[in-house]
Amino acid sequence: MELQIGEGKLIRLTQGDITKVPVDVICNAANSRLAGGGGVDGAIHRAGGPSIMAELNLIRAQHGCCPTGSAVLTGAGNLPAKYVIHAVGPVYRDGHQGEPALLASAYTACIKLAEENHLRTLSLPSISTGIYGYPVEKAAPIAVRAVCERMKDCHSVCEAVFVLFDQETFDAYARALAALAP
Repeated sequence: MELQIGEGKLIRLTQGDITKVPVDVICNAANSRLAGGGGVDGAIHRAGGPSIMAELNLIRAQHGCCPTGSAVLTGAGNLPAKYVIHAVGPVYRDGHQGEPALLASAYTACIKLAEENHLRTLSLPSISTGIYGYPVEKAAPIAVRAVCERMKDCHSVCEAVFVLFDQETFDAYARALAALAP
């Protein structure tokens, strides 16, 4: 499923393994400590190799943690990409603790970093919907809308691919993307 947004810009959905999709930059659902973890983060570190963590260790030593709603850039190690953007989404509490704005900010930070580094294509996971507990039905519209809105102002970023792990998540994102279609 895909949605054309503006001249030459595309948002696509696919189901599969984000570590196998060839793009300029893979976005990672990271934790604020940039310390590696499970889920998407663990898969990216396993597939990318130790050079990614080595760069994150340097970032942590220089800047400390990565606040929720923001992101940092590293090389991609052995992944089929040039870079990895590590974005920190919110832990879901009840949806009334600023979670929607922080989730949108995490996606916006990914697009912003890709644009600043003149990258054209990126893949994105469903940030915060794993161990952080964000309900996918609530997260999907926020994610798709944030990426769509930020890409409208981009000059280099022309394709964003949401790579979704399972059918339930894919279906939620498909409904969210369909709701944005003209």
